[in-house]
Amino acid sequence: MYVLLFLLEYYLLTLMLVHKAYRYELDPNNLQRTSLHQHAGVARFAYNWGLEQRITLFKEHQGDDRFTDAMKQHKLLNTLKKTQFPWMYECSKCAPQEALRDLGRAFKNFYRGLKAEKRVGFPQFKRKGVKDSFRLTGTIRFEGRMLQLPQIGKVRIKERRKSYYKGRILSATLRRRANRWFASVTVEEEVPDSAPIRENAVGVDLGIKTLATLSDGTIIANPRALERRLNKLRRLSRSLSRKKKGSRNHEKAKLRLATMYLKTFNLRQDTLHKVTTYLAKSHSKIVIEDLGVSGMMKNRKLARAIADVGWYEFRRQLEYKCRWYGSQLIVAPRTFPSSKRCSSCGHKKRELSLSEREYHCDACGLRIDRDLNAALNLVTVSLPETLTACREDVRLLENPLGYIEKQTSVKQEPNINQRL
Repeated sequence: MYVLLFLLEYYLLTLMLVHKAYRYELDPNNLQRTSLHQHAGVARFAYNWGLEQRITLFKEHQGDDRFTDAMKQHKLLNTLKKTQFPWMYECSKCAPQEALRDLGRAFKNFYRGLKAEKRVGFPQFKRKGVKDSFRLTGTIRFEGRMLQLPQIGKVRIKERRKSYYKGRILSATLRRRANRWFASVTVEEEVPDSAPIRENAVGVDLGIKTLATLSDGTIIANPRALERRLNKLRRLSRSLSRKKKGSRNHEKAKLRLATMYLKTFNLRQDTLHKVTTYLAKSHSKIVIEDLGVSGMMKNRKLARAIADVGWYEFRRQLEYKCRWYGSQLIVAPRTFPSSKRCSSCGHKKRELSLSEREYHCDACGLRIDRDLNAALNLVTVSLPETLTACREDVRLLENPLGYIEKQTSVKQEPNINQRL
């Protein structure tokens, strides 16, 4: 009896509570599609109404009366429903309530950014047809290929497989993308604490020509999701500009353009998810560089290519997937000379132009691919600190070529390009 209790207690202690979101594409009928649009409209109205009230209070009052919160606004909105907004009763009460909570979080982020001296934009009013979305809570469950939603009812799912989540459903966020509706179901799950992965550190150098270059020599190609469809997007955009606003042809052209943007987004996300999952599952330590993306975007010649790669999304996915699979993510500081330093002898160049794709060391004569050299330098960040007073790496000084030989002798993982 005591043994069973001990095992149960040990099992509960090793569990990790995580929130995961499972995305499904819905297949609603015409009546349900109308209801989805109504819920999105109610959520948008509540958000804009709450934002306008907050701006008015800030301008007309002083002291603590200038501020409000989501709970107070929701109570006030409920009192106005019967007289001023009776049409809101056609939709679930969760849609406006969650919209006001989103507005409250937006203001908290804005004030937190002001204190930290970071650029966080002031909340903006929402427009119809731009990012139509709303969130529902309450009775949400799966029944075969049907998703039960409050007020809307049972909506068919396009996927044929059974639901693969295990846990308690917290909410469902419904979003329209190019006349297609998606439901992101947030689930609270208890998963066993991931065991540490075998010792296998890897340095990842992100780039534009290639999405990523690993320190073991693996090269992950850049899908160039936007660049491959840029000409077609321009043609569809010109076609849309020639149509009269409000006409049926204008709506059709707008839908074609939105569909092409959705395909571009899906291709980029699919590649990033596959790469980050592969890295988090197969390596114990992953070292990436803290890139100043906002500063790089000021270069008008590279801004579009940098935005097309999705470096921020790559890092965001790695952060939570490393927690799921038991690996460790290490972010090297921006001052770390990953590209200018020689991975063999440690010599650092003063200048290195972007056009130099091959690194040539003036001290030891090493010739190596620029991205691979940076990845080999990044992987040294995961090793124990062995730096001299002059910040020179002892490992590189004692055995210049030994470290590279050790890294290149590691067994090659399957080529990720074949999986993509």
